[in-house]
Amino acid sequence: MDTVSTNRSHGGTQGVYSHQSEATGTTMTFSAFVPDHSEGATLPVLWYLSGLTCTQANVTEKGEFRAACARAGIIFVAPDTSPRGDDVPDDEAYDFGKGAGFYVDATQEPWAANYRMRSYIEQELPTLIADHFPADMDRQGITGHSMGGHGALTISLRNPGRFRSTSAFAPIVSPMNCPWGDKALTGYLGADKATWREYDACALIEDGARLPDLLVDQGDADGFLHEQLKTGLLVMACRKAAIPATIRMQPGYDHSYYFISSFMAEHVAWHAERLKA
Repeated sequence: MDTVSTNRSHGGTQGVYSHQSEATGTTMTFSAFVPDHSEGATLPVLWYLSGLTCTQANVTEKGEFRAACARAGIIFVAPDTSPRGDDVPDDEAYDFGKGAGFYVDATQEPWAANYRMRSYIEQELPTLIADHFPADMDRQGITGHSMGGHGALTISLRNPGRFRSTSAFAPIVSPMNCPWGDKALTGYLGADKATWREYDACALIEDGARLPDLLVDQGDADGFLHEQLKTGLLVMACRKAAIPATIRMQPGYDHSYYFISSFMAEHVAWHAERLKA
């Protein structure tokens, strides 16, 4: 693992790191904020998965999480959203290819060799974090925005017991039922929609996956709400499955980091309560 940069911030260290990934076959970059802590101590980890077009830099620079994480003593890890590199297949559209990995393991060519973000997030990167940071991997939470909200929900639902807490900002709740998801899942996984269900939060809940509780914030002025995000489908799925879910519509907020940063501290505090030793 190589250190790209480190900066002192809010009584901790904000770092950016790179490493050669076996999952994607590329160099991957991620950021990690580590609050000051006593020697030998281990800290809980909050994962943040970013949305379409983003890298780890968007939330690192605009997410306003460090003060809250420092107060709570939580490591904040933000991976990239897709493999990168000149030899990595891409698409000219913003919602497919680089910056749009959708946290799946692709099975279709030419994407299958590199677009393995599910394996990267679920398996490879946690091992790296455990080996190189003072992380208590028995105390993990996960959150994310938009495409990353989809990633946070599906990864948590597929891995019962791994994450003590799960939240999301404006998540794509059912990729099987929106244009972004239809395009990405068709391209990465093929036309058989049975293979899509493990990447759809509402379908996973319908198929029996459960969370102990859930926090979601969604802006009611979000231009993607009705066509792409469809928050109401998650409300109905959680209600039918009796999942305790706090799903809040926030008046006047859009899809941007102005929205995310407005509620980030609340999400960190909510996770902190569930990540206590």
